[in-house]
Amino acid sequence: MEIFETGATRDSSDDKLDYEGFLSPAVLQRYAQYLHKHRTQADGKQRDSDNWQKGIPRQKYMKSMWRHFMDTWFYHRELVPSPDIRTGETSTQEEALCALIFNASGYLFELLKGK
Repeated sequence: MEIFETGATRDSSDDKLDYEGFLSPAVLQRYAQYLHKHRTQADGKQRDSDNWQKGIPRQKYMKSMWRHFMDTWFYHRELVPSPDIRTGETSTQEEALCALIFNASGYLFELLKGK
């Protein structure tokens, strides 16, 4: 029990999830910027931000996760990853990490849905 100078009381927060401490607003903002950039589809239309929650097979997430992990590993070793075969563009280190977060989150989402 916490007791404040004002006399107000509140349960202790020792056993409560600390979202404010576990997450970084800078990371969440950069991740949202990455996701927003990639909302535009090949046909030029913009998909809904929660489109991924409709369901993507875990094996698709895994294959994509590995591609982005390889990019991240190249950057970690101070090397430049190969350009994307389709676009000819090379991801930035931040984009590779955001893509890893997306794929890991999507995989976990599908796993949790199945419980």
